[in-house]
Amino acid sequence: MEQDPGDGGLALFCPAYPQPGVNLPADWKVCYDRDTIMRQCVIDGNFTAQHMKMNKPELDVALSDGKGYMVAEVPYQSHLKWSLDSKEQSQGYQCCKHQVQPMIYRDWCTACAQHGCFVPHSVVDFQKGEKYMNTDYSICNALGYHSESITKALVIYDVGCQWSINFRSRVKNSPSLLLPPALEIVPAVGKFHLAAHKLSCFPRYSLNFIKGAGHLDREILETLWAPFNKVSPTARSMTQAHRQEVYDDHMRDSNWKKLVGMGKFFFSWRGCKFMPNITVPSLLKKYKNSNKCLEEMNQAYEQLTAVLDPDKVARWKSDALRAEADRGEALDIYLLKGEKAPTFQEVWLQLMKNPKSPSGNVGSVAWLAEGISIVDSHPMSTRQEVKISEKRQRLSSRIEKFHSNAQAFCKGLDIDGTFTPQDDPAFCGSDEEHEDREFWDDDEGDWEAPEEEVEGLALELMSIWMPSSIGAAQLTEQGLHDLLKEERELRIGQANDCLDQLRTDLGNKAMLY
Repeated sequence: MEQDPGDGGLALFCPAYPQPGVNLPADWKVCYDRDTIMRQCVIDGNFTAQHMKMNKPELDVALSDGKGYMVAEVPYQSHLKWSLDSKEQSQGYQCCKHQVQPMIYRDWCTACAQHGCFVPHSVVDFQKGEKYMNTDYSICNALGYHSESITKALVIYDVGCQWSINFRSRVKNSPSLLLPPALEIVPAVGKFHLAAHKLSCFPRYSLNFIKGAGHLDREILETLWAPFNKVSPTARSMTQAHRQEVYDDHMRDSNWKKLVGMGKFFFSWRGCKFMPNITVPSLLKKYKNSNKCLEEMNQAYEQLTAVLDPDKVARWKSDALRAEADRGEALDIYLLKGEKAPTFQEVWLQLMKNPKSPSGNVGSVAWLAEGISIVDSHPMSTRQEVKISEKRQRLSSRIEKFHSNAQAFCKGLDIDGTFTPQDDPAFCGSDEEHEDREFWDDDEGDWEAPEEEVEGLALELMSIWMPSSIGAAQLTEQGLHDLLKEERELRIGQANDCLDQLRTDLGNKAMLY
């Protein structure tokens, strides 16, 4: 008797993905809480899998339309037509640096977040740009696949913060979008893409604050596109039906390799039956590592809790439980609330806004900022000597102009002969004798410039005269102590910029390595 396999009926799927009637016991509602059997889906698009438009699509014949991983063509085209007729518009990505990619016939799919298995009957084509009408169709099909009575799902999307705002209303207004009843959807953003979002997205859409999400990056689909792209150029000029079958075969093979890779199966012959003896070494290894890490984290947690104020610990626990239950704005308790130190530009602007410069000289702040900028503008290129020479000429002009302007702020102080190497021993001294020194204080004796000539020294290795070059005492004698204060404020802003850049680089390095 012939039987229709149904949507996705000829596809293989993840054996660890919660599926009632497939891999969950009959009493799973009693044995497991909703966080344990929460479905976790990750969504992403492949911008390389292009497809040329057919000249005569009416002659195309599909042998397994919708039975594998790609959705059935006719219902999907009806959904797109309805969405276009209703003038659906995709919202702009207002909180991140990702741009909508223009594309024609490229693929968008949903996979299980734990193991990266493609979800049957959830892969769709994109037309006329990335729009929510395509992603909604893929997500609804994925969440409805073998999901009877499951009430919670984690959906991880690069722009989940924007997509989730009106998702429920789009599903409600569309005749072709269906979701399981009473399903709670928790939107999130993968850890790699979350770094490009604004700061307020971190606590609300980070996987670190979602119970049951685990400690994974949830970017596994990115790893699946590399082998997939070896097939996509061949399928670019195929008919729609042929391309669909090729992609279904590739995704089925990918899921099969993951299925057999989760464990090894050994069969022993006993009479007329095969008795399976199943071992799962990879899962056992991960389980043992998880228990070890959990024990270490519990010890660290107990040690930290022991030295903290019990009242604060109780309040923090209460806030964390409330944030976990309410989510949304309640998760903002995890935002860093420290004030950011003022940058060099902000200090410069603040000093310029003062009614009158402390030094009494108009333009002294801009002059000091120019000096600090000159110090930071060393030529960096080593590929072409011509470009380096041009940069040195421009730098020489800036230094000459800077020193000529210095006469207007230094009240006749002689600053000639100050072109000395920045690391000259005569200007450094030992670390021991400077450990307890005041900021920019004077030594007991005066520094003496080196006698050797430095004419052959590259410009970027020479120092320029700044008020801090002669110390606070001599500046006070010359009536220029206010000029030193202005330079100190600008130097603090410069140091804040360096520290902020250092934190950013360390964060990027931690994410990459």
